[in-house]
This record gives sequence, C-alpha cells and structure tokens, in this order.
Amino acid sequence: MCGIVGLYLKNPALESKLGELFEPMLIAMTDRGPDSAGFAIYGDEVGEGWVKLTLRHPDNAYNWEALADDIRRNMGVELNWMQNANVTVFKVASDEASVRAYLTEMAPEVLILSVGQSIEILKEVGLPEQIASKFNLAGMKGSHIIGHTRMATESAVTMEGSHPFSTGQDLCLVHNGSLSNHNRLRENLKREGIKFETENDSEVAAGYLTWRLREGDSLKEALEHALEDLDGFFTFTIGTRNGFAVMRDPIACKPAVLAETDDYVAMASEYQALTTLPGIENAKVWEPEPATFYVWERS
Repeated sequence: MCGIVGLYLKNPALESKLGELFEPMLIAMTDRGPDSAGFAIYGDEVGEGWVKLTLRHPDNAYNWEALADDIRRNMGVELNWMQNANVTVFKVASDEASVRAYLTEMAPEVLILSVGQSIEILKEVGLPEQIASKFNLAGMKGSHIIGHTRMATESAVTMEGSHPFSTGQDLCLVHNGSLSNHNRLRENLKREGIKFETENDSEVAAGYLTWRLREGDSLKEALEHALEDLDGFFTFTIGTRNGFAVMRDPIACKPAVLAETDDYVAMASEYQALTTLPGIENAKVWEPEPATFYVWERS
C-alpha cells in the first residue's frame, strides 16, 4: 500500500506556489506510505544544448564544488550547480551521454537520480513531512509535480528503492501496486540497453516506458503497450517534460481519484489529499476508469 499524488498547473500564475500547494497533498498520504517519500518537480528548464542532472552522494559532506570544477576543467564546459540538503542539481552545457560517461569513470559513487531539461527528483527515507521539510518543498516553483509515499512490500526500505523512478530524459513514474512479470521484463529491457539501479518492480515499469518512447511511441502509444505487456495490478502516474498521465490496470483494484478545474489537474490515491487545493469544492472529481489513460500536456 502506497500513496500517489500529482499536480499539473494549467494556470501559469500558480507556478510560484506549486510546492506550497503540493506539500499538504504529499503529507496527507503518510498513512499509506510512512517509510519513505519523494517527488519529481518540473520547472527551471535549461536551454537547448544543456542538460540538468539531479545527483546524490551517500556522504553528506561530499565536495560538490570540487566535482563541478573537475567537470569544467576536464570536459571544457560551462556548469552551474545548486545544492539542496544532500542532493545537488548540476546544469551542464553538454549532452547526457558525455556527462554520464564522465561521472561513471571519475565519480562512480555519485548516483544520478534524474536527467533532462526540466526534471528534478528528490527522495529520501523517512516520513513525508520530514522529506518535505528537508528539501523545502513548500518553497519550490514549477509547472507540475508528482509524488509518492511508500510502504515497502517488495524491496528494502532504502532511498534507492523509493519513488519516483526515472530511466529516461525528463521521464519518471510512481506506482501503487505490484507487477508479476517484472523479473522477466527487466532482463528483456536490459538487452535493449535499459539500465536499472534497484530491484524494485516500479523501476522496471519506468524502464519499459522509456524503451517504448525511445522506439518512437507517443506517450499514449507507450501506455497502450503497457496495458498489453505489464502483468499485475497498478496505478501509475507518469511525469514528462510537458505534463503528466494517469493509468490504472484493467482490474483497477488500487484507489485513485482525479480532480480538474480551470487552474489545475490533481491526482491522489485518496480524496483527502485534494481537500486543501483552492477551488476543490467546484472541481470536476472522478475515479479513473480501468485500463484507461488520462494525459494532460502542454502543446
């Protein structure tokens, strides 16, 4: 049993309040997931020719400034960085493959949580309220955000095993449920070049969507294939650079509720997580249909 929440802002005037609106939604899911929590926020985009990486090191005293200087000097690129607790965001005037290759060789202990032009993933072991406070969630700005509170059932309580999972540029996934064919699917995806950091079945689902999108699927087409290829029961919320999507399996035994106004679209495992949103009393509220996907994206 885990908790999922998501908020997509249709009204750009609210982007400065994204974290403030989202924080009580995440905390409301504590009973569904008290062991770890995390979120993927979209905003503060880098331009073409740049890449943004969310990085983490197990040593809280790790010298990020030294790593940044090494990358500037050895790769000959511009780099800006900002630290948030024990996670740091690097913005590099380079491509993903080059930066990954450098980190793999020169700083293999650094974990890459996300890569893209917009996404930042922040997650940790602990109560959702503690995680929100640690990363100053209430002060964050952006266009949309998805989050997860975890009650570990299929793997250890670790930061690596917590959600969201990202296996492609600006793509992430949070999951409530369980996949029955994730071990076989993981091996198939490895042969396609998809890499995994954990044994969590949710990371396999994220990797599957990355592969389908890489093969040329639209997000809608990737979700259609997911219904065919992923066995088990699940509610997914997927974040992309341009928006987010929600999908439930054909049985739909995991709870989910959607709410939409002129200003936003919100998703949660339980309605209680939506009650603090402005105008929720006038929102269109409904339960997502089984085997149906709902997508909201910027044009």
